[in-house]
Amino acid sequence: MRLDLRDIIHVPDAKKAFQFQLDLSQEDFFGSRPIVHPVQVEGCVTNHAGALVLEGTARSVLELACDRCGKSFSREKTVVLDNLAAQELEDEEHDDILLLDGTDLDLDEAVTTAFVLAMDTKNLCSDDCKGLCAKCGADLNLGPCGCRPDVDPRLAALAQLLDKEAE
Repeated sequence: MRLDLRDIIHVPDAKKAFQFQLDLSQEDFFGSRPIVHPVQVEGCVTNHAGALVLEGTARSVLELACDRCGKSFSREKTVVLDNLAAQELEDEEHDDILLLDGTDLDLDEAVTTAFVLAMDTKNLCSDDCKGLCAKCGADLNLGPCGCRPDVDPRLAALAQLLDKEAE
């Protein structure tokens, strides 16, 4: 979506609201595409004493797979939009400022960049997910798997003594 800001560029305290949906279902994250639902975007651009400020939110429900246990789960993702926009940049140091195309602001590009950069690199179904057993592959969230713990080779002789005692 392109937002025409010519009505507010030279009018202090003027606002222009926006609301739209953005399809990011083709964005690939390490071989998966978790953004299957449309991203709901809403906000406004305000002229604060000549500075154009973009404020808003972008939210969607992500369909993810847990990085520990592999279970599929859904999680809502909300990204806060808070950027400055300008018709031209005075120096190259301010690469976080959105550049207008004439009087138009490309909201699709701004939202896509913000949403992709806010994606988590690790997704867990819960903070206390125990994952899978490295030996048998059992889901440790459902209970212990029954595998015997590995014995340090330096303590193998002691483990044998304990095994004999248990018999």
